[in-house]
Amino acid sequence: MPIRTNRGRAAVYRRIWGFPLRSPAHLVGTAVAVIALIVAIGIVVPQLLGNPNRSGPEPVRIQDPGASSSPTSAGSSPAPMSTRLTAPLLQPTSAVPDPAALQTAKQWATAWATHPAGMTTAQWLEGLRPLTTEEYLPEMSTVDPANIPATRVTGEPTVTKSYTSSVEVLVPTDGPKLSITVAKTPSGWLVTGYDQAS
Repeated sequence: MPIRTNRGRAAVYRRIWGFPLRSPAHLVGTAVAVIALIVAIGIVVPQLLGNPNRSGPEPVRIQDPGASSSPTSAGSSPAPMSTRLTAPLLQPTSAVPDPAALQTAKQWATAWATHPAGMTTAQWLEGLRPLTTEEYLPEMSTVDPANIPATRVTGEPTVTKSYTSSVEVLVPTDGPKLSITVAKTPSGWLVTGYDQAS
């Protein structure tokens, strides 16, 4: 059997491999060093080899409509693309108010103000349903008819804004004036919102 000495290649190997096992601190230090080495290799090697995806086809470039159609010369960078919208935003078109929209607003205000004692919210909503959009009706379900500070409509509706697809109307009651928005839908003119004006 060979005699182990502190000299020679085998002794050096024993010291290297045995270093991490001498104490927990050596083991943690060795693990940290190995992880740092792997991360460094992961960062450096791709930079040395270059991007392997560059060998694929050139990406398609969308040319800015406002830029010149001539190709860019070698060495010059292409102009940055514009991020602004070139088409103007569509604005509502003013129009003469449709009498049907005014009639819907008045009927809706009458149904809103009609709430005899003992009427439930469900019964009150049924009066509003034919004149209100399906999207707005759930918001009306939070209103308690007993808290409505009006009992009847006291005058004709007044137009405050009128467009081809919507009309804003003020309807006077024996309480507050109602600012009602009526929109044109496939089912006709229907109320999409209201507020109590002073």
